Amino acid sequence: MKYWKYYLVALLIIAIDQLSKWATHTYMLPGMPGEITLLGDWAKLHYTLNPGMAFGVELPPPYGKVLLTSFRLVAMFGGIYYIHKLWRQRAATGFILCVALILGGAVGNLIDSIFYGIIYDNAPFGAPTPWFHGQVIDMLYLDLYEGILPSTWPLVGGYHLSLWPIFNIADSAIFIGVMLILLNQNRFFDHSEAQPPAAGDTAAAKARYDAETPEVAS
Repeated sequence: MKYWKYYLVALLIIAIDQLSKWATHTYMLPGMPGEITLLGDWAKLHYTLNPGMAFGVELPPPYGKVLLTSFRLVAMFGGIYYIHKLWRQRAATGFILCVALILGGAVGNLIDSIFYGIIYDNAPFGAPTPWFHGQVIDMLYLDLYEGILPSTWPLVGGYHLSLWPIFNIADSAIFIGVMLILLNQNRFFDHSEAQPPAAGDTAAAKARYDAETPEVAS
């Protein structure tokens, strides 16, 4: 698989993510009034804005958002370089695809942070500039659980738990990419590289080696 095809995967994630955010902003009302039920009370579309990182975590104002967005920008270029490096090192195709998913998701949210304060005028009140202060649009709402945990459970028993994540396509791509890497570590990393056949090996062995060794374009 040519290295540029991995970038196409990232671009596809970015396109789907941005299209879903545009549709959410254009056709849905924020909060409860615009909520759309997908699967009973478990899965819904719910338009909300996230001013910071995952789960709404924020860095201190007024320039915490700028620092976060700048870090994401540096990470984006790092991800672009890393994919090409992995391809040249003949890393597992599945692993590079996972990195492409993570890159696409990261860039999707980066676009929100850089431009949405201008495009959708959604920078938080008091932001020093709309640039780099855009809020991320979330719309996928899973209402999994809310209540008091059984008192018999160790450590957490008796505590109130609210488990209702709200996220977007970019977040989903990052989560899927990370989980696939964690679940496939043996497949992605614990493999021995094919060795060139010795001088006395047969032609069949040489042909098998050539078939197992991907060609790197110059």
